[in-house]
Amino acid sequence: MSEIPTLEDLEQRLGGLSGKRILVRTDFNVPLDDSSGETVITDDFRIRAALPTIEWLTDRDAQVVTASHLGRPKGSPDPAFSMEPVRERLHELAPGVELMENLRFDPGETSNSPEFVASLIEGVDGYVNDAFGASHRAHASIVGPPQHVPSAMGRLLQREVEVLLGLRNSPKRPFVAVLGGAKISDKLGVVEALLEVVDSLVIGGAMCFTFFAARGGSIGDSLFEPDQVETCARILDAHGSKIHLPSDIIGVDADGNVATWGTDLPDGAKGFDIGPGSAAEFSDVLMEARTVFWNGPMGMFEDDRFAAGTRTVAEAMAATKAFTVVGGGDSAAALAQFGLDDDVDHVSTGGGASLELLENGDLPGLAALRGDDT
Repeated sequence: MSEIPTLEDLEQRLGGLSGKRILVRTDFNVPLDDSSGETVITDDFRIRAALPTIEWLTDRDAQVVTASHLGRPKGSPDPAFSMEPVRERLHELAPGVELMENLRFDPGETSNSPEFVASLIEGVDGYVNDAFGASHRAHASIVGPPQHVPSAMGRLLQREVEVLLGLRNSPKRPFVAVLGGAKISDKLGVVEALLEVVDSLVIGGAMCFTFFAARGGSIGDSLFEPDQVETCARILDAHGSKIHLPSDIIGVDADGNVATWGTDLPDGAKGFDIGPGSAAEFSDVLMEARTVFWNGPMGMFEDDRFAAGTRTVAEAMAATKAFTVVGGGDSAAALAQFGLDDDVDHVSTGGGASLELLENGDLPGLAALRGDDT
């Protein structure tokens, strides 16, 4: 696999950056709240994460124009997804840096239209991809510009690739992966890829119930995927010694009362979190690790009744001496909710992108920067 060009490579190729117009694809897909009647950003982490790249370019007198998507507009302008709140915050953090309107206001972004690519790079001398969270999608702003103008990865993208490929290719051992969330089908590929490299795989969240069903257990009315039971049985047969499943579950019984069970749930019961025994067992596994990757909560942590499992795992992530990586998404949100996001070594800006990179070892955005066919 050829090397991905860095910012230094771009500077050398362009013969310096002073006066050059550089398009930076950022991931400013930030959470917004309009309940007060005014749209406000509730977490500007993704904007701040782009500052090292932006400042490196502006320090060299480059003219920086940033571009991002925001939300899921239907390929046409939608005031609810205007970049204006992001633009205001960006101007506070990086005065003089431009921000284009929401890329997904044009259907050419998601369809990778050559005409839309041409409009993006008009008047541009170089391109930088710093949008790790969007680099698993072959969209126009991700894979188009490198085909036409000198291009490089930004500091954020570079760090994400170094950390995540480091986990995949040369982790310090024991290497433990913790996966949660609702559906095993969403993470089947990464489960099978991780099982080839990890020493232990800890499984929580609702996806554990499909594994329980595969073992022939009773799961009550808990969420599970019947079409994945056979797959989970195959995974347990092949890798059962590596897999840690919960030993107890917290949820609600048929009458709606919060209760705790072992791994066989009564009729009408619904599981919503791992129990205290499981949380302690999982924490012990993390404390003995030298590398930990976590993606997906252990339960419905947004509800205080079912937050303890996720909180305990988050606290173990913060306390372990292992190199710790959180794969974006709900796990990062949980860390922030518990005030622990500064206590792990790397919080990824891309949930789906981090899983795809771990699974496949590459992303469309990286292939484009290398000049590979996309």
